[in-house]
Amino acid sequence: MTPPLGDIAHIGHAQLFTPDLDASVAFFTDYLGLTVHHQQGDSVYLRTYDDYEHHSLVLTARDRPGLGRLALRTSSEEALLRRVKAVEEAGGTGEWVEDEPGLGRLYVTTDPDGHEHALYWESEHYDAPEELRPALKNQPQAKPNRGVGVRRLDHVNFLAADVLANAEFQQHVLGARPTEQIRLDSGRIAARWLTYTNKSYDVVYTSDWTGSSGRLHHLAFATDTREEILRAADLAIDTGVFIETGPHKHAIQQTFFLYVYEPGGNRIELCNPLTRLVLAPDWPLITWTEEERKKGQAWGLKTIESFHTHGTPPVA
Repeated sequence: MTPPLGDIAHIGHAQLFTPDLDASVAFFTDYLGLTVHHQQGDSVYLRTYDDYEHHSLVLTARDRPGLGRLALRTSSEEALLRRVKAVEEAGGTGEWVEDEPGLGRLYVTTDPDGHEHALYWESEHYDAPEELRPALKNQPQAKPNRGVGVRRLDHVNFLAADVLANAEFQQHVLGARPTEQIRLDSGRIAARWLTYTNKSYDVVYTSDWTGSSGRLHHLAFATDTREEILRAADLAIDTGVFIETGPHKHAIQQTFFLYVYEPGGNRIELCNPLTRLVLAPDWPLITWTEEERKKGQAWGLKTIESFHTHGTPPVA
């Protein structure tokens, strides 16, 4: 049985591994417009300007790129304990840690594919220093005067050996709601989009054709308008950021997007999904067939796989 919506309030932040920490930090600050807020050991904590929490992204030095932790804030301490109980009743395991600045304790567990999830409630609200203080008191930070200036961390797309098992973990254990999916002619679910909120999606699982586990397809950041996606493409050309594809508009979920790579080798999506919400409490799960999917990922664009050909493998 799916738990009631509301225990997971939203995506808090994500952690990316990078073999070139300095270059990755420069990409996220100079190109995307994030702000460095803290550094601890081999990790740098950055924030988007519209995030009320301590950080939106953690960059950690590792030998290979990939996703570290996806952190999800619950709606209360009671909600946190309910989700911990649900994980353990479903046969999962986890541990309590206190290892991130600006946060209290986190319950760290994994989905069936091995992607690390951290659930938490206690969170320090950001207090901008004078040079970053906004003119409007209902904003956490002034808009950046550099790069794209993304508003928030929007969603994560996981690669998974078994899409259905992982999507059902999100739905039945964490309380996410499925909104769209791709079903192949064999009956296998090749991708599923899910939301914790009224956004049309917060997490996605897509089939990993390599059969590997625990990998990342992309991490996405939202812009204010789709015109900023076009500007991001111009900035990428001017600054040497590798564009994989776009700008385009996805058929599924209708997101206007651009796929680029950061220097560490992680695929990053710039997206503008801000006008599409799922407000119906009885929203039906929309299923796309294999034949429908063959028409393309976006305006006839061939579906992007998990590797590209311009250099070293970008996805760990």
